[in-house]
Amino acid sequence: MSTRPPEAASAVRPGQAGVFSRIAVFANRHRWTALILWLVVLVGVWAGASQAGDRYRDDYSLPGTETQNALEILKEHGAGNAWNTVDIVLHDPKGLKNSGTESAVAGMLAKVKTLPGVVQVSSPYDEQSAVSADGTVAYATVELNQASENVPASQSQKILDTAREIQQKDGLQVELGGEAARKLGKNQGSGAEGAGIFAALLILLLMFGTVVAASLPIITAVFAVGATLGIIVLASHAFTIASYSPYVMSLVGLGVGIDYALLIFARYRAELVKDVAPDEAERRALEGAGRTVLFAGSTVIIALLGLVALGIGSLRGMALAVALTVLLTMLASLTLLPALLAIFGKRFARQFTARHRKRAEKGRPEEGARWRAWGQAVQRRPWAALLLPLVALGALAYPATDLRLGLADAGNDPDGTTSRVAYDLLAKGFGPGFNGPLVIVTEGDDAVKAAGTAAGTLKDTPGIAVVNGPIPTEDGKAAMLLAVPKTAPQATATSDLVHHLRDDVLPKVSEQTKTRFLVGGATGAVIDFSDTIGGKLPLFMTIVIGLSILLLMMVFRSVLIPLKAAVLNLVSVGAALGAVSLVFQHGWFGAEAGPIEAFIPTMIFAIVFGLSMDYEIFLVSRMREEWLRTQDAGRAVREGLAHTGAVVTAAGAVMIVVFAGFMLSPDRMLRQFGFGLAVAILIDAVVIRCLIVPAAMRLMGARAWWLPGALARALPEVRVESHS
Repeated sequence: MSTRPPEAASAVRPGQAGVFSRIAVFANRHRWTALILWLVVLVGVWAGASQAGDRYRDDYSLPGTETQNALEILKEHGAGNAWNTVDIVLHDPKGLKNSGTESAVAGMLAKVKTLPGVVQVSSPYDEQSAVSADGTVAYATVELNQASENVPASQSQKILDTAREIQQKDGLQVELGGEAARKLGKNQGSGAEGAGIFAALLILLLMFGTVVAASLPIITAVFAVGATLGIIVLASHAFTIASYSPYVMSLVGLGVGIDYALLIFARYRAELVKDVAPDEAERRALEGAGRTVLFAGSTVIIALLGLVALGIGSLRGMALAVALTVLLTMLASLTLLPALLAIFGKRFARQFTARHRKRAEKGRPEEGARWRAWGQAVQRRPWAALLLPLVALGALAYPATDLRLGLADAGNDPDGTTSRVAYDLLAKGFGPGFNGPLVIVTEGDDAVKAAGTAAGTLKDTPGIAVVNGPIPTEDGKAAMLLAVPKTAPQATATSDLVHHLRDDVLPKVSEQTKTRFLVGGATGAVIDFSDTIGGKLPLFMTIVIGLSILLLMMVFRSVLIPLKAAVLNLVSVGAALGAVSLVFQHGWFGAEAGPIEAFIPTMIFAIVFGLSMDYEIFLVSRMREEWLRTQDAGRAVREGLAHTGAVVTAAGAVMIVVFAGFMLSPDRMLRQFGFGLAVAILIDAVVIRCLIVPAAMRLMGARAWWLPGALARALPEVRVESHS
């Protein structure tokens, strides 16, 4: 008589198991067709992308914020290009105020003025404030006909090349500064993807023992990421997609793609060593691990789409791009990988079974024995296994409570790039706050007079070095001031100054002049962007956590397991952000101290929360299989860990090395992103899944699988585990 309880018998619903079986059958019968279709998609997409080129745009507009309102006022009164500028920075240790240099600069600026996209050029010799006090640094402002972030790199390069025609080897130095100039030094990938893939290949080689087997998960991920990148290039002509999206997509796509393919391949190998025929092994792998990949991938996509709720243009485009990447990696794992397994199936059957026999002949313990023993050890001391790592992770997460958000500026660009050199020269010549002036805008019939009154007040305000203006618009109905802080744009003191001006100083001037003042500019925009994300983060987290708990309730028919998963996922994300804060905000291990990229916490939360659910589903679904079969909660934990522990740690190791590879990038944002994801996966795959989860499941016992009758009837059942 079967020991399986009634719930197990009813878990398999008609037609539900057939989808993945049909995929396996199709992959076996039409293996070459599936492979050729993926090749056609990849080649076709990139043929179109090569012809169209990309049109990435960095949209940092935030409707309703003070910075955006200030910009709209300037546009309304004909000064919309006031912020769309680059600076030609001149430096000569011998001095710039001599007839020969002045003549050369004048000729060069006349040429720059004729370049496409240039509206006007101002000479440093026409305004005394454009030359440093010691006369060694000066700048010429070039006004552009479009937003700086949308200026193509080729246009910035043309301006730089023209300006450098007067550069002297041992004398006059010419650099280009500003947002548009930063694109000239961007090469965010910097071989990081290749380093990560190579390290992942070594791990897979150790796991599978053959180069061909180790290569298949990587090939699957590369196909998916390559196709997605081509699609995004084409989509950039119709949608707003940030310029850094391809690098983030590659980072996430390679890690997730290899991970998903590995989960299926590992299950396939486990079936082969049981002397199951390759086609049947493939069917069982897809019925079991394939379902896990489907629901885990769906969870990642749900988490990423939660970013859309933030209503921030630049994040929305990147979130959709990364979600599409995850979708294609999931599809590749469920269609391309089975086709490749069908092609090499007989070869793998010989190799894996032979390796398994040799292992048995040498008297080595069966696979999973060590993980089963580990599970027993954890179950003997569950409170220690639970509380000690939780305390340690809580301590690591503590710095995340004081995250200082911002956006990287030219001061974070790689050493030697023209934008970084220009930034450093301007800071040296005019003070650290010169690279982030505050633009104070007012409008009305008496705008110029009111701005003059404000200028007098600002000059006496602590923290402000220089105030330039008032500068009236063409119609005289608005005016602006340029206030240069004494501190650098990313300094905490500068952020405090902006809030002080908005909340205390300018409201008093407004009462006196009966006009409204708005504080904007690049520094104000960064503060508004960070404050907006910080304010909407609770809504985003609520959406993602709520939907994830609901999905896990449907999968595991439990209340405690989804709640436990949500709490532990928050712990792993918090610890990862704490580590990011220690390294990049506080400058540990020699890193340059500064703010954390404003969107990093939300992106890490979305991706890590989804990937954590990946491991949760893979691990706990095997525990549930054993629970349904034996109704022994302790045995379910041990057997679940025995069957999945090696795969979870291997998959985690692969993602860690792929993500950590991006630490080689010169781009600060990618280093933060890669480091945060690598730490989060290390914590989740090793500490949480292999230590805390078994301990928590042991303490919950049979209660872990409890679901109130009302919820059981209301929630549809989604089956992940396979009883093949």
